[in-house]
Amino acid sequence: MLPKKILIEFEPNADNLNKKKELRDGLSVVLQIKDTLWVANDETVGLEKLWLLRNSEDEKFSKASMHKHYCLYDFLKLPVDRPKNPKDLEEIDVEGLAYDGHYLWLTGSHSLKRKNPDVALNAKTIAKELGELSSDGNRYILARIPVVDDEDGVEIVKKHKKKSKHYHAAQLVGDKTGNELTKALQKDIHIGPFMGVPGKDNGFDIEGLAVCGKRIFLGLRGPVLRGWAMILEIEPKVSSKKASWLKLKPIGPKKTLYRKHFIYLNGLGIRDLCADGNDMLILAGPTMDLDGPVSVMRWKGGASPQKPSAVGADELEKVFDIPFGFRKDHAEGIALFASAGDNIDSVIAVHDSASEERQIGESSVLADLFALPASDKVD
Repeated sequence: MLPKKILIEFEPNADNLNKKKELRDGLSVVLQIKDTLWVANDETVGLEKLWLLRNSEDEKFSKASMHKHYCLYDFLKLPVDRPKNPKDLEEIDVEGLAYDGHYLWLTGSHSLKRKNPDVALNAKTIAKELGELSSDGNRYILARIPVVDDEDGVEIVKKHKKKSKHYHAAQLVGDKTGNELTKALQKDIHIGPFMGVPGKDNGFDIEGLAVCGKRIFLGLRGPVLRGWAMILEIEPKVSSKKASWLKLKPIGPKKTLYRKHFIYLNGLGIRDLCADGNDMLILAGPTMDLDGPVSVMRWKGGASPQKPSAVGADELEKVFDIPFGFRKDHAEGIALFASAGDNIDSVIAVHDSASEERQIGESSVLADLFALPASDKVD
């Protein structure tokens, strides 16, 4: 399936608190809310909003422009204080984005990092650097921010009131060392042993978020166990102590704070999630730091499982494959996309390490639009 293209036009020299990487060169998430497109670079602490502009000839979206940057320090109490020097930034590594009709939800990767040495270094230095692990405290964030319509269209705000109901930006209770979820997972028989392993080494790494009613689904890039990837299901609720904090409701076996769903993806990890009605679309790709197959799979009924699941390969439907490059063009984020009005007819995909062919002009980049075929599986 050859995708159509949509041009994402960022403002040149946009202030994203990160001068090491262009916005267009590390897109990790994408989300459409009405006539706006929301994306994030995985090495920043911000979100980017663009207006979707229609082509007057066929009323299809031809590009996303009129870029506006939102620094998440203005909406949330991030685990690490705002740096005085941009070089001291601790990234959120935003790897999941979703909208529930009232809130925009986001998650950091919650993963550790291993230093990536330059291949030109000598063996002793490479060995030393490969032994160095680190953690960005801002990665331990799972949060929601109210979405409103105002004179400027779709906006996010710290709080607002509508019909006597109050909406507040809120985040899962935690700090720069972890949060309520990671602390619970430390004792998990499947995930616990991987909590101290870096994400790109098949360690714990969240790379996908979907909102389905009161439940949140988190796709894990790692760990992958004997070919089985995992999705965590949680139910956040507002803390009784403070409106800006979220707590997890016990929903799992023996009153655990999560439920686990095992998905057999033939050794691939989960790079993003997207709810499609009662189904779950899964962006499957390599868990390790390598180039490999990337596909969008459909889990029928995956947006409302009644209990912890184990979903075999024959229970999944391949929707389409996504082309990938050698050390470039890695699809990281997907979302349902309505080309005109409210009719969802496509899946949009954005990429990390955008190739030169995908980069347009000084600061723009091409995303892919794949037609969304109807499911051919019967319930």
